[in-house]
Order: sequence, then C-alpha cells, then structure tokens
Amino acid sequence: TDLPRVCSNAVCPSPGAMLPALAEEIPQEEGEGGSRRSSWGLLVTAGVGGTLVALYAVATPFVTPALRKVCLPFVPATAAQIQNVLKMLENRSGSLVDIGSGDGRVVIAAAKKGFQAVGYELNPWLVWYSRYRAWRDGVHQNTKFYISDLWKVSFSQYRNVVVFGVPQMMPQLEKKLEEELECNARIIACRFPFPCWIPDHTAGEGIDTVWAYDLKHSGGCETKGLEIPPETES
Repeated sequence: TDLPRVCSNAVCPSPGAMLPALAEEIPQEEGEGGSRRSSWGLLVTAGVGGTLVALYAVATPFVTPALRKVCLPFVPATAAQIQNVLKMLENRSGSLVDIGSGDGRVVIAAAKKGFQAVGYELNPWLVWYSRYRAWRDGVHQNTKFYISDLWKVSFSQYRNVVVFGVPQMMPQLEKKLEEELECNARIIACRFPFPCWIPDHTAGEGIDTVWAYDLKHSGGCETKGLEIPPETES
C-alpha cells in the first residue's frame, strides 16, 4: 500500500512537546478521590505521549524522503509492480541495480531470478532492513545494498536499471543514465516514465505501469557513436 507523501522540510510538532499542554487540561480536584483521579489522568497522559513518541521515532526513518535532492518518500512497490518489472527483465542477464531501493523488495525479487542485484538507498534504516530481508529470504549472497545518494554514484557497470522516481527527478536522471550506461543497457521506470525517451516495452496499467527503455534505441547511443576521438600527434 502506498504511504502519504512526506517532505523533508515539513515541520511536525514533537509528540513529547504536547505532554505539558495535555497535562494542563486535566482539572484539579480536591480531596483524596480527586487526587487519585488526577494522578491516574497524568499517568494516562504520560502513557499516550510516550506511545506517540515511540511511534514517531520508529516511523520517521521509513517515511522520511530517501533522496534529498527531491521530495521522494518511501512508497513500497506493489506485488503487481514487481511482477511487471520481472516481466521486463525476461531474457535479460547481467548485473542489476535498483535506484532508491527502499525496503529491497525489487532487488530481492530480481536476485531470486538469478540476477546479481544491487540497491542504492540513502535511508540507512531501509538499507539495514533490506539486508535482513535478503538474509531471511536466502539471497544475501546475490544482493548488495549501499547507503548512498544516487547523484553521487556512477551506474556505468550495470546492464539493467530499475528506478521508482518522481516527475521532478526524471529529466536529470535521464541525462545521467544516458551519459553513464552502455548501449546494451535496459532501464525500467516505474510509476512515472522518462520525459524524452520513447519506451520499447510497457507492462501493467495505472500506478502499476512500468516502462522499459533499451538505451541502444535512444539518442544517447547515437551521440556516443558520433563522438570524434581526440587527435594524436604524428
């Protein structure tokens, strides 16, 4: 299921900060009975506040934007999306990378199909959880997960690339992949297509749609083929 979009610049009140305000709303009652009720009210308020703080601490790392350059929250891939990605990988081989790998489910699914799969994710909590899931599913030897910003990584060594992006990042990522990847690479975009490339294959519908691009059919490879080698002195 998709999670709500959470921007890194959002300012949320700390649950612990609400405790004094809640405590002030508890009426002061006179007598022994009133004192007991007041004490119980404070205990309940403290318990609720503590629970909110714990939930906030656990949930924040998972919904905080994983790639700071754009507002990209962690939204788990659906089962249909994963199946569509695997369909686009049929008859493919070689290394695979998932850009913004989240909780690792795409990487793990690809590893089960025989790929040496790698995930790059900026959120350390998700990376550690991905490693645990890979170990639990018995594919940890065929998977690697790195804590890294996608804009600081070169993807030139990969033949298969999967990305769950947002519209704001797709133009710049399209240019980056076109410059770095070899012409035999296939890029699979999920949820949002690339703005300039024309997909060679598509699968699914609605939010589960994936688009597959063979780089040899894009303008990037034609440009690389026309590059003039540097002159050498005779």
